[in-house]
Amino acid sequence: MQLTGNTILITGGGSGLGAAWAHEFHAAGNQVIIAGRRQAALDAVVAEHPGMAAMVLDMADAEGVTAFADRLVADFPALNAVLLNAGIMVAEEKIDLAIAEATIATNLLGPIRLAHALLPHLEAQAASTILTVSSGLAFVPLAATPTYSATKAAIHSWSLGLREQLKATSVEVIEIVPPGVQTDLMPGHADNDQMMPLADFIAETMALLRQEPALAEIHVERVKFLSEATQRGDFAQVFGMLNQH
Repeated sequence: MQLTGNTILITGGGSGLGAAWAHEFHAAGNQVIIAGRRQAALDAVVAEHPGMAAMVLDMADAEGVTAFADRLVADFPALNAVLLNAGIMVAEEKIDLAIAEATIATNLLGPIRLAHALLPHLEAQAASTILTVSSGLAFVPLAATPTYSATKAAIHSWSLGLREQLKATSVEVIEIVPPGVQTDLMPGHADNDQMMPLADFIAETMALLRQEPALAEIHVERVKFLSEATQRGDFAQVFGMLNQH
C-alpha cells in the first residue's frame, strides 16, 4: 500500500488505535475521514488536524452503514482506502447474549456490511485498499472475552477469503493483527504495562505497511507469541499462559 496521496476512511477514529492511525495517515499526506459513534470525540481529533473530516457512524446499525457509505462516496469521490478499525471488547460471564450480539454486530457484521457497500466504488479505482483489524486473540482466544476473540478469528478468516476473491481486481486486502495495546478498549488496558505502548505499536505498524513487496498481514513482533503459536507447535502452552487465573 502506498502510504501517501490516498483518501482514507478510518472507522473507530475518535480514540485509541483509530485516532492514532488517523494522525499518522494525515501527517503522511492523505485525506483522512474518521468515523465513529461519538461526535464530540471525532471533533476533538479533527480539531488537532486541519483538513481532516469526520462523519458519525454506528457500525452496529445495518441501515445506517448503507446510508453512510452513500454519503461518504458522494462527499469523497476519491476514496480509495478503508481501515476497518472500529470494535468493542467486553468481558463476558459465561454466555452473555446481549454482549455477544453487540460484539458480533460491531466487530464482524459492521465491517462486512461497510465493505460490501463500498466495494463497487473501490473496485472502480485504479488502486485501492481494504485494511482489516483482527487481533492476536484471533489465533489464541482469551476465555474472558470469548465472543470478541471469535469475531477477530472470523475477521482473520474473512480477510483471507476476501483477499483471494479480489486478487484479480484493483483492491488489495491487508490484515493488521494487533497485540494488546495501551488504549481504552477495555478498562485498565491504557495503564497496563503488559500491553504494548500505543506509540510503539503505531510506529511498527506503519513501518511494516511501507515494506516492499507489500505484506498481506501486519504482525508486529509483540503479537507473534500469539499469532504464531500454532505453527510453533505450542498452542496449548500459550493458551494456558494466556488464560491462567
